Amino acid sequence: MSQPLVKATDVHVGYGPVPVLRGVSLEVQAGELLFLCGPNGAGKTTFLKLMAGLLGASQGRIEVFGADPSQGERRQLARKLSYLPQSYRMSFPFTALEIVLMGRYAHQRGLALESQDDRQAARDAMRACEVDDLRDRRFDQLSGGEARRVLLAQALCQGAELLLLDEPTAALDPAHAISVLSVLRAAVSAGKTAVVVSHDLNLAARFADRIALIDDGALAAQGPSLEVLAKRAASEVFGVELLIGHHDEGTPFVVPR
Repeated sequence: MSQPLVKATDVHVGYGPVPVLRGVSLEVQAGELLFLCGPNGAGKTTFLKLMAGLLGASQGRIEVFGADPSQGERRQLARKLSYLPQSYRMSFPFTALEIVLMGRYAHQRGLALESQDDRQAARDAMRACEVDDLRDRRFDQLSGGEARRVLLAQALCQGAELLLLDEPTAALDPAHAISVLSVLRAAVSAGKTAVVVSHDLNLAARFADRIALIDDGALAAQGPSLEVLAKRAASEVFGVELLIGHHDEGTPFVVPR
């Protein structure tokens, strides 16, 4: 087996004296779509920030592309990974196209303007995320769902091998949530790797290759998506018994009992 893109070994992270992650060990292989699931406050976002290099481990070790991401040069790291945060505030009147083009900064030199390749990458990403018609709209005037899809387009436009996405389907209606994850699934099939934080177990069951369950800062279970959701640990993590079924065409679904 090849070296994992992400390797966390006995990782501990805290905010001041408060522990948030406690001894998490997890690997992410190239070419997979991994969902991080768990209740609110479990440590999912903290683990994603750790992978993005926005936090450092107080104990243990995190390696992304073979190195500690918190110690790397940001522009160089941005060529390899893109990070979509849970919330994104923009005070300036940038258009949606300008927001997407910001994903290309790692490929530009100094203060150089975007190239034809940059603009083509932005158009392709916006088309894939079904926001091409929003390109001239002000980002701060978009709905929550529209803004979320524009930010996903920015992450794809960045051209990074590893995508780290915190609640990418938040504020999206069911049709757009499926559309966004279908785009992400296609990107993974084309060679990308993605880690997604999500509370939606139905989307996880449908799209994830693997699920890692985090509960109270610890890894409760990991493995193929349906196997993890069928485990007793999944019901215990969410505090309700989970039942897994399949629609007539084979698509899995999860319901609380």
